[in-house]
Amino acid sequence: MDRMFRVLAFWTGIFTVMFYVGEMVNVALLFLVQTAFFLAVSYLKLSERMYMYLFGAYCTVFMVGFTWYSEFILVPGFGH
Repeated sequence: MDRMFRVLAFWTGIFTVMFYVGEMVNVALLFLVQTAFFLAVSYLKLSERMYMYLFGAYCTVFMVGFTWYSEFILVPGFGH
């Protein structure tokens, strides 16, 4: 399971670079924090159950944050 968190860190790192190159610095910083989180957790040598709990908590926080952003922050049709 620790290797899967390193894979997640790799892909969020790729997204960090791509967002930074695309001049989306705020999103790049968000993905950089996620990369650091995944990389740090991958070296903790936790049990497989704990890794699953952490991933479930991460998915829950993501969905709550995404729903909050899309409901209260996002302006529909902005930029068209």
